Amino acid sequence: MAVGAELGPPELAQALGAAILAGLDGDEDGQDHLAIVRRAAAAETEVDVLMRQAVGAARGAGHSWASLGAELGMSRQAVQQRFGDRRAGTDEDPYDTGERWLGPVTAFDEMAELEIAGRQGWRTIGLGMLKHRVRRTSTQWEHRRVVWTGPLRRWEDDGWQVAVRAFPWVYLVRDTGLPAEDA
Repeated sequence: MAVGAELGPPELAQALGAAILAGLDGDEDGQDHLAIVRRAAAAETEVDVLMRQAVGAARGAGHSWASLGAELGMSRQAVQQRFGDRRAGTDEDPYDTGERWLGPVTAFDEMAELEIAGRQGWRTIGLGMLKHRVRRTSTQWEHRRVVWTGPLRRWEDDGWQVAVRAFPWVYLVRDTGLPAEDA
């Protein structure tokens, strides 16, 4: 298949199946069956993350819930309920783990978004494609992106912590000690 060619359902299912089955021996005591279940569950989780990212990116690009519903074979309401903000209209999200993805962001707007998130108590703990994994705290955080050019001692001496290394960048965070602002 050509690079960049879109996979249809049969090809995608075959690629996922091959990835899940890679390296299994076909043992006779049935342990491979459990490994397949475990790997399929992990794949389902990753596909759900990818779907949420794709929907978030499409919404960020201005696509309506109705157009997303048409792509997914769902109603506008069903797509919005599944992928929309779970906290809308409620005081608390029962699924809130204190972590979330911030994005989509690009190199052009990520620092501005991190500044806003930092004032609300969010700090970067990881990175993904066009997104930051952030964790909620009770204090405000500063974020800084610097070019990875060697030892970071000068930053650490000034109170910065390395949050993530993503060549050619290093993302630094620093607790301001100020109470987090309300969102």
